[in-house]
Amino acid sequence: MRTYDLTPLYRSTVGFDRLFDLLDTATKADQGSGYPPYNIERTGDAEYRITLAVAGFADADLDIEVKENALTVKGARTDAGDDRTFLHQGIAGRAFERRFQLAEHVKVSGASLENGLLNIDLVKEIPEEAKPRKIAISPSTGAAVLRAAE
Repeated sequence: MRTYDLTPLYRSTVGFDRLFDLLDTATKADQGSGYPPYNIERTGDAEYRITLAVAGFADADLDIEVKENALTVKGARTDAGDDRTFLHQGIAGRAFERRFQLAEHVKVSGASLENGLLNIDLVKEIPEEAKPRKIAISPSTGAAVLRAAE
């Protein structure tokens, strides 16, 4: 994978630190394991779903946390007392940690575990003060326009 040096951008811009940190994080994010596999889908205009394949994990084995626009999903099975002997073990049950960077105003609305798939539902809630708004134009009086012209 290629690496990019963002140093020239840091020298010539002000206030874009968060954007550059996101770019830097994104280029380093998938250099590790691809486990567990996941999907990201749009389910509505402002709704998304992340689905992770976590076969063999129970609710108690999974931990979902959101901190500073970063969603972290951790999984660790507790099979300490298991005395099974496998002739072939193709279902991965190893511990994992998967991180997703969330955009501003994206919130986790819920999570569910069904048929070995962990579904995390997200919704983008833009506050009223950040939404575009119309500005009314008040009519000008003719007298004010004439005085300004003189």
